[in-house]
Amino acid sequence: MGIIEARNLTRRFNGLTAVDHVNLDVEEGEVFGFLGPNGAGKTTTIKMLTTLLRPSEGEAKICGYDVVRQPSSVRRVIGVVFQEPALDDRLTGLENLDFHARLYGLNRREREERVEEVLELVGLKDRADELVENYSGGMKRRLEIARGLIHRPKVLFLDEPTLGLDVQTRRAIWEYVLKLNRMEGITVFLTTHYMEEADYLSHRVAIIDRGKILAVDKPKNLKDMIGGDIVIVSCSDPKSLARELGKSNWVKEVKVRGGEVNIYVDLGEKKIPEIIMTAERLGVEIESVTLRKPTLEDVYLHFTGRRIREEEAGIVEKMKNMRARRGWRR
Repeated sequence: MGIIEARNLTRRFNGLTAVDHVNLDVEEGEVFGFLGPNGAGKTTTIKMLTTLLRPSEGEAKICGYDVVRQPSSVRRVIGVVFQEPALDDRLTGLENLDFHARLYGLNRREREERVEEVLELVGLKDRADELVENYSGGMKRRLEIARGLIHRPKVLFLDEPTLGLDVQTRRAIWEYVLKLNRMEGITVFLTTHYMEEADYLSHRVAIIDRGKILAVDKPKNLKDMIGGDIVIVSCSDPKSLARELGKSNWVKEVKVRGGEVNIYVDLGEKKIPEIIMTAERLGVEIESVTLRKPTLEDVYLHFTGRRIREEEAGIVEKMKNMRARRGWRR
């Protein structure tokens, strides 16, 4: 039995299905990545798992407790760090943690011991007495993670924990997540739209798109589904080149993306000369050739036909249009 279980978990909003019959099994001690673009249903899923949103259909259990029938029991065994900051900037880091520990009923001795432990864990012990308003974005995020750990939860939910942070700070947060998973033995459920974040942190990854789970496996296994190498050719006539290469038995798959051809092959470095000769025979002018290994971005592309960046751009455009229409109505 998994520490997190979901069966046909579904949530609808005014006829729109945001989460569509999701099934999950997360094992104790895992860092489980929930990967997808903004608007894919990640935050809605977390809200249902953390008892903040009632499912329209299906069920979920955390540590054996039903999220609908036993919400108080669920809340005692989970910690949550949401996208939006929820710290009191007018308090010190220590005061924020102490206040949160009081809410969970820890006595004075327990609070003092646990606050010191989590501050040490996230590297903020020497900044504990500073006002949070003076913290950097990365420090605030680390303090929020510490706060989510204060009551020794079995499961920690992190919703886009590095959103808006610079690359260096993001990497530091990753190391803290792995450290707490290792030292505290805590199960981490992590939502992200950063491919490298899911790849680096997760023991297993679930790819979600438009409310549906498309695949669940170890990052390596997901990338191995694509297999081999990817040769990316930027050229004058990508459709013609793709059509011709698609006839070759050594080509596993070929996709056209804008002015580029993505060619999926084994031993890509040995196939590049043949690709170039094919283009020359067709009279197609090659601008550049790139060789790389598959990433989780390629896995997402394989299942959806889109890249996460393209999906998010479409969502942003939809939101702009919705705002424009609302403004017109006013």
